[in-house]
Amino acid sequence: MSLELNETLQAVVDGLSNNYSDSLIEVYQSCDHTYIRVEANSILNVCKYLKEEHHFIFLCDIIGTDRYTSDERFEVIYNLMNLRTQDRLMVKIRLEEKNPVAQSVTSVWTSAGWMEREAYDMYGVRFEGHPDLRRIYLPEDFEYFPLRKEFPLLGIPGSIELPNTTPDTE
Repeated sequence: MSLELNETLQAVVDGLSNNYSDSLIEVYQSCDHTYIRVEANSILNVCKYLKEEHHFIFLCDIIGTDRYTSDERFEVIYNLMNLRTQDRLMVKIRLEEKNPVAQSVTSVWTSAGWMEREAYDMYGVRFEGHPDLRRIYLPEDFEYFPLRKEFPLLGIPGSIELPNTTPDTE
């Protein structure tokens, strides 16, 4: 299957093929978006390259996913945009279940800080080099990651103190 990429995205794919051939796993298109999957240990260098060489200066989002597979269970997707050309690029990495750790890209985009904290809080993906990796929604002592597939839909009774909903009758 051949990809029909515009000039900008073709230059990106060619550049990654030339500079990061050992890290580039796959390139594909789906729903009018271009996806590039790279080795997890190269995400920081690939992101620096995309920002500095191809003007993907806007990090729209970092998305965590639980593929619920025995191999490479977690996926982190970096939604990037080139504001000059309006091209969007999804860069993906996959992480193992036992120790889901990725390099932080906060040195490339400061805004990644909040997004990485959310992925940590919801999925347990840790980002090495993050300046302030702590939970963003849940208490620090909460032992679970609620967007993992094995987390019960109704939560875990007694895992977090809930406010009293009984009205005072005084």
